Amino acid sequence: MSFGQGGPQYGPGAPQDQGSTPDWAALAEASEARSKRRKWVMVGGGALATAVVAGIVAVAVVSANSKNEAKDPDELPPSQSIPNSTSSGGPTFAETKPPPPPDPKEFISSAKKDKAPLSVQSLFPGTKFTKGAVVYKKGATDATKKCAGVTQGKLGSVLNANDCSQLMRVTYSKDGIAVTVGVAVFDTDKQAQKAKDQADRDGNVTSLSGKGVPTFCRTSTCFTTINSYGRYAYFTTAGFTNGKTVTEKDEKVFTVAKDLQGLAFQQIHKRGEMQASAAAGLG
Repeated sequence: MSFGQGGPQYGPGAPQDQGSTPDWAALAEASEARSKRRKWVMVGGGALATAVVAGIVAVAVVSANSKNEAKDPDELPPSQSIPNSTSSGGPTFAETKPPPPPDPKEFISSAKKDKAPLSVQSLFPGTKFTKGAVVYKKGATDATKKCAGVTQGKLGSVLNANDCSQLMRVTYSKDGIAVTVGVAVFDTDKQAQKAKDQADRDGNVTSLSGKGVPTFCRTSTCFTTINSYGRYAYFTTAGFTNGKTVTEKDEKVFTVAKDLQGLAFQQIHKRGEMQASAAAGLG
């Protein structure tokens, strides 16, 4: 191998003479200069890249802002074209209504359903009956299973024929007029209705005296009524406590009898209402 020709050359200058010593200081300076140029290029390139990225971000921000700008009200779609968010399809349910409450009369039309305690006091509580401004004082009361024993005329046989199980009586009085209300109890409403139809006007419940009310309507003519509701037939016997005969002109007696007949109906119906409410869970 020849060391005279084709050997390594160092530095940017002319080749060195053969056998001469390299200038190490000059070589070091040249190397440092090249290194600095490379660093500046790299730093410059990085600054340029950073500037480009910043430009992209700025453009993106501007573009995003331009999309979110508020539109002029004239540019909005008409209200008809805007969908109603509340009209989204969902499950629908058919309208339901609570069942009607039981009919009170249903509970007082047969002994099988009419199970509430029954007595004169439960039907006619208290010591008086008030109708508007009129006050009737309550007198004696009684009850018997021998229905015919407290009746007059043909009523007793009618009650027996239709299997009357109990007859309750209560008397009310006011200003010399007294009324005995009798309530006959049967197993079914059909029996009560039949007893009412058969009794007609030929017979009545025997008046009940006591507790300040003298004997009345035993030997004189009195006014009587007959009706039925559910499994109950109810009667009134009204007259003067001084024994005077009732005539067609004695409207006060008719009014008293009508008021107490209404009380009997009201209390029997109330008995049905209480049992209907209890059955419906409202009582």
